[in-house]
Amino acid sequence: MSEETVLPIPNLALAQHFFTLKQPKFDHLQEHARHSLLAGIEADKMAPYYRLVASAGVLPLDEALAARMEEENEEELNKIENRLNDAEETEGESEISDALRAKANYLTRIGEKDKAVDAQKLALEKTPGLGARIDITLTLVRIGFFFGDNQLVTENLAKAEALIEKGGDWDRRNRLKVYRGLHLLSIRQFKPAGELFIDALSTFTATELVPYNDFVALTIIAGALTLSRVDLKKKIIASPEVNQALPELPVLADLIKNLYESHFDKFFVALATLEQTHLLPSRFLAPHTRYYVREMRILAYTQLLESYRSLTLESLSGAFGVTVDFVDNELSRFIASGRLHASIDKVHGVVETNRPSLKNQQCDTVVRKGDILLNNVQRLSKVLY
Repeated sequence: MSEETVLPIPNLALAQHFFTLKQPKFDHLQEHARHSLLAGIEADKMAPYYRLVASAGVLPLDEALAARMEEENEEELNKIENRLNDAEETEGESEISDALRAKANYLTRIGEKDKAVDAQKLALEKTPGLGARIDITLTLVRIGFFFGDNQLVTENLAKAEALIEKGGDWDRRNRLKVYRGLHLLSIRQFKPAGELFIDALSTFTATELVPYNDFVALTIIAGALTLSRVDLKKKIIASPEVNQALPELPVLADLIKNLYESHFDKFFVALATLEQTHLLPSRFLAPHTRYYVREMRILAYTQLLESYRSLTLESLSGAFGVTVDFVDNELSRFIASGRLHASIDKVHGVVETNRPSLKNQQCDTVVRKGDILLNNVQRLSKVLY
């Protein structure tokens, strides 16, 4: 097997189907997910993974199918084991390494998590080439993503970064950006994730991790929340890679177009649609859906309020296509939590902006961080003395 070949194992699409089937609210997606999950399991003869998903109740267990796949798994593993024994007896380190990697990759393909992780780690120890070692480490990251093992992901991302610093090639450096970005997105670090995704847009090759259009969608989702209006235009809206994929991502096209052009009523509709089509159904984004939607609303309110000294509640509700009561309640909550710099004159039905000056903001930041530093110093002094 060439070192340059990146096997799409484990098949991360199956983990997404598994997630969909575990969510009762996605009943309209479940027929397709059920068919695709079973087809993928049968294609890769994933007997261990089949028993896992069947035990979760998302697929019925067909004992005949499970037994047939287990027999095929055993036959293939015996062949690989014989090949490994021959390599150890009569051949050199390179052949032994190839056999160890073949065994590890087969266990990874069929979804035998614990054995696959152990086999990949053994292959990593016995493999001399730097490029191959990076590939093995990234495979361990994918196993972590597949089974939702965050510790496995973080440990091996750190190892991959260390290996790449020793001399990883251009392609592997770019693929690592996507891996790191996906992990950051999964832990709600949208800004650094978006930066990595944008860097990788024109050089994307990590199709073993995520399909290209899905990658573009994640880039837009992260960028829309974290980029300034100028950078949103420059790095997302004007990006040829994004524009190539946008016809197949109409909801995201509406989202960024209406956010940038300040058509906030259409933006709210696009955001609500995005919640149902891209955020809640995604196993990576679902835990952060409420946060994302809230932050995008704050972004839109801020963008509009920054253009005026005051606005009536009625004009605000008209701009966002919602009722006056909705705007009143939502703005009150965001103002009270310090997320919007404005005040509401309920008597006259007016929202007045009170943007703090840059110097005041900087002063507040220094005071706040200074207090935290002093508190930490005092705690440290108690420990030391």
